Amino acid sequence: MELKELIKYARDNRCSDLHITAGEAVAVRKYGELELLDITPSIEETEEMIFSILGDEDIQNVQAGKDIDVASTDESGGRLRINIYHQRRNLAASIRLLDSVIPSFEELGHSGKLFSKLVEKRSGLILVTGPTGSGKSTTLAAMIDYINNNMSRHIITVEDPIEYVYGFKKSMIHQRQVGRDVPDFATALRSALREDPDVILVGEMRDYETINAAITAAETGHLVLSTLHTRSATQTVERIISACPIEAQSALIIQLASVLTGVVTQTLVPRAEQEGRIAATEIMLNNTAVSNLIKEKKTNQIQTVLQSNMQTGMHTMNYSLANLVKTRVISRDVALKFSENPTELAKSI
Repeated sequence: MELKELIKYARDNRCSDLHITAGEAVAVRKYGELELLDITPSIEETEEMIFSILGDEDIQNVQAGKDIDVASTDESGGRLRINIYHQRRNLAASIRLLDSVIPSFEELGHSGKLFSKLVEKRSGLILVTGPTGSGKSTTLAAMIDYINNNMSRHIITVEDPIEYVYGFKKSMIHQRQVGRDVPDFATALRSALREDPDVILVGEMRDYETINAAITAAETGHLVLSTLHTRSATQTVERIISACPIEAQSALIIQLASVLTGVVTQTLVPRAEQEGRIAATEIMLNNTAVSNLIKEKKTNQIQTVLQSNMQTGMHTMNYSLANLVKTRVISRDVALKFSENPTELAKSI
């Protein structure tokens, strides 16, 4: 079987990921669950499939023993994010299948009114967080697409690799890939400040250097969008602070309290009565109370602020899960499984 046939099968069956391993069964991830297929490519077939989507330079890097990240477009027009690695001296590939059409906020289950208000801001730092496979990239893409459709902005994205590709609409968009167009995220961010951007998307804030550069960009009047692998607004703030050297934390905390616009934490939860998953979210919007808690290092009290400011659009993950249970979109057992505080959620339900 050719790779394009496997990709078509995965798309037709609404799978999010495709895994190919030499001499082992091909696997797909459907609605969060892994399924093994009755297809076992040989070492030669696996190499042929993987090399069919690579350029000469990438093939040379793989043959030299390197793991690589690349992106591509399949025959349906959908984007592919591909990681190629070695295991037991043979090749393997993990392929994330992205939609060819970027969904709207409402199609993702988000509040269009709240999210459009967030991205219409001229400056600040907006973070989309959650575990791997929770739809962070798609939410970011929806934000960029909204800006592109509705505002005249210069948008620069820095990604590893480039996932969604955007055409010029109302905005001008330049996309830079780490390892090809620029050596790393931090260097790209510093360079971006000299390129007259209005909006900067940073694929991931992986280290202190990138975090510091992103906060500086937001502080100097740009709207910065990025992601972190955290499971709550509280954990997001704590992760940013803990990534900073102790001697620089005081200054960074003041900057963060000032520029942080909002944190959207999301996770994809299986539906109860139909196939598919739905996003459960936690929303934190920066206000005087949140800003003061960050400055005073009282991040453990942020959840209380979310609960007492729901009229502004803020809410906790447990509130979102409880609401999905009450409307019978997801089951009680599933909600408890995905909650960081199941005891509190059980009382709420």
